[in-house]
Amino acid sequence: MALSLIGAGFGRTGTVSLRAALEQLGHGPVYHMMEVFKYPEHGPLWVEALENPKLLEQLLDGYQAAIDWPACHFWEPLLAANPQAKVILTVRDSESWYTSIHNTLYQMLLHIPATLPDQQISMGRRIIWEETFAGELGDKDRAISVYEKHNAKVIASVPPEQLLVYQVSEGWAPLCDFLGCEVPGNAFPKSNTTEEFLAQFQK
Repeated sequence: MALSLIGAGFGRTGTVSLRAALEQLGHGPVYHMMEVFKYPEHGPLWVEALENPKLLEQLLDGYQAAIDWPACHFWEPLLAANPQAKVILTVRDSESWYTSIHNTLYQMLLHIPATLPDQQISMGRRIIWEETFAGELGDKDRAISVYEKHNAKVIASVPPEQLLVYQVSEGWAPLCDFLGCEVPGNAFPKSNTTEEFLAQFQK
């Protein structure tokens, strides 16, 4: 495994847009939660990686970057295995983040769509619902506390020159400056709104 970029930001912080941006800038392929939708067999392996981090190498083989859940839960062992990697911490206002996650991921895990394979649901419940939020994703104050403590830990742990704390609303400039590449002429990608997220599971 030789990741050049590690996304430490939680889901619903613009990670789908970041994925598209990174791939456009030549930093793909990017592992994102969407990969688990493509490869449901990855679900159990991510759960096993909680006890056996060596499986991360198998899961991320061939990828340049790993962002969003489940990878962001493992940002520390990923950075230990790839000490040269740059870290991007996607953030947004805490209240806005909770509204988004409550209306999307929380609802998905609470009311399981029939379209999702068991492997994905089991992974989401274990890594996000249980391991990250201790079963309290529905408690706004507790969930925001987990979110803010996570962000603070990343900022305190990663050397400043290796870390970009980033809001996707900032667009290309800070991202390209961090990666040392030219700013593209097209608009920054914007995708995976709450409506788009929910539409994926209503087909």
